[in-house]
Amino acid sequence: MKTLQGRTAVLTGAASGFGLELARRCAGLGMKIVMADVQQDALDRAAAEVAALGQANGAEVLAYRLDVSKADQVEALGAAVLARFGAPHLVFNNAGIGIGGLIWEHSRADWDWTIGVNLMGVAHGVRVFVPMMLAAAAADPDWEGHVVNTASMCGFTPQYAALQ
Repeated sequence: MKTLQGRTAVLTGAASGFGLELARRCAGLGMKIVMADVQQDALDRAAAEVAALGQANGAEVLAYRLDVSKADQVEALGAAVLARFGAPHLVFNNAGIGIGGLIWEHSRADWDWTIGVNLMGVAHGVRVFVPMMLAAAAADPDWEGHVVNTASMCGFTPQYAALQ
């Protein structure tokens, strides 16, 4: 994107790690930032920090608690973003979790949680936000936007043990 000031970014997993760091960067650029995370206390602290950082640049911050594994919660987030800021210009599907240990020792609930957040969270984000971004682009040929889907190192490292 050529212009970032005044544009809207939706960031999941925004209370820590990459999500928080990108929120800080967006604040410095004067963007409208929707910070979404499942941990309310961490989200509140992060949103206050980011709002203070962006105050001089006209950045706006909306903190939104949600569990990305829940389709209805991501749909509600999409509706809130559209109502307040319009179609987002940047969607950063970044929420993710990792469970250590041996994969065969994880419960079904562990697997449901991991797949719900790490896979379906991205799918819900793409399903909810891409259509509104495409509509914005169709209405304005100068409109620009990006979707970024991230994965943690857990997606690149094997979890196994040598069987002897």
